Amino acid sequence: MGSNLQKQSKDKKFKKVPHVVLMGLDSAGKSTLLYRLHRGVIMETSPTIGFNVVTLELNKKTMLTVWDVGGQGSLRSNWRYYLEGCKALVFVVDSSDRPRMEEAKMALKTILSDQHLEDVPLMILANKTDLPNSMELNEVCQQLDLESCTKRIWEIQACSALKGLGLHQAFLSVAKLIQKQ
Repeated sequence: MGSNLQKQSKDKKFKKVPHVVLMGLDSAGKSTLLYRLHRGVIMETSPTIGFNVVTLELNKKTMLTVWDVGGQGSLRSNWRYYLEGCKALVFVVDSSDRPRMEEAKMALKTILSDQHLEDVPLMILANKTDLPNSMELNEVCQQLDLESCTKRIWEIQACSALKGLGLHQAFLSVAKLIQKQ
């Protein structure tokens, strides 16, 4: 029986799927991009109160469990409760919303200071890059002060939740960042 259990534990369905947390300010497009990636369609979403959980199968070998956490100001004090066991943080910003970049920067700095995120890789998704007047990646980096994130692995990628651009590649990159840890 012991050898049978060993064989089963090597099966794909028994492997522990990495826990990834998806955070960002309200209206950044977190739920839209997650459901676009998961179901391949745009779904009508409303502000997330609490969280949504989806297991993404990115390819035959790569799965991620993604926790999409509500981003309204009143919910951000609860973000820390979703971080235990987190293997990567995906922080989504609306690259067309310049007035809220300082708020996004402060929210990101606060969450990155949590002890559960020590050494956890960070992926910044600059969403809504398909919109006119959206910021270039180097401007998003500058606005979020990403150069100061010297004690962790991080990447930034452009995406469009509405068009589905860059989403699959971004989460494959997240899986690779987790493997590097």
